[in-house]
Amino acid sequence: MEFEFKTPDFRLDGLRALITGASRGIGLAAAVALARAGAHVTLAARSPDDLDGACEALRAEGCQCDSLVLDVTDSAAVDRSLGAVPPFQILVNNAGMNRPRPLIELDDADIDAVLNLNVKAAFYVSRAVARILIAAGLPGSFINISSQMGVVGSPRRTLYCASKHALEGMTKALAWELGGCGVRVNTVCPTFIETAMTADMFRDAEFRKWVIDRIALGRLGRLDEIMGAIVFLASPASSLMTGSALMLDGGWSAA
Repeated sequence: MEFEFKTPDFRLDGLRALITGASRGIGLAAAVALARAGAHVTLAARSPDDLDGACEALRAEGCQCDSLVLDVTDSAAVDRSLGAVPPFQILVNNAGMNRPRPLIELDDADIDAVLNLNVKAAFYVSRAVARILIAAGLPGSFINISSQMGVVGSPRRTLYCASKHALEGMTKALAWELGGCGVRVNTVCPTFIETAMTADMFRDAEFRKWVIDRIALGRLGRLDEIMGAIVFLASPASSLMTGSALMLDGGWSAA
């Protein structure tokens, strides 16, 4: 008996990938995952020292990697930098931030900072990459790093939730805009991830319990648990998937 179907391909050989906010955390984990799957990765962030260290480690593994020092909130810099390099067929919009405070304690600087990085920067980078891809007639996959807070609400996170809900809406609309060009657009929505950056936050035993009580699996997420989803969405294995949110929330949003 011969099967008409073949096993989905998760390899990314010959593809170029851009990852923003790639010097640490989820962005760095995404870059490592894509590089190990065969992609040539460009790590973008504002810290050259962190980028150089990450690229050096990836090259030591035999991966193809370069870095791009870039402020993604500067639309002119984004257009200039991305217009000077070959097209990226994989984009991971990961740069983001959070300022968890009650609404009445947020000032204009907080609102501007979070929306500029979490929303406007994703528009700038997506626009630049899409223009170049369409002009080159190439297919692609855009992966927006959202959050479980993009589909639910939470106290002290009105601003963050607003930014991630905006990213979800942008993703759905872009899926329709770019689908005819062969470009897919999806989000990954993690729960709270245990990293060096969140360690101080989770030293608060009361807050840690509040979080874990809302995760069906009864634990925080790990960075390596994001990596498979990134490769899946970037690869031909997810070729029918666009405009979707891939929940990596341990069951938080199932409540």
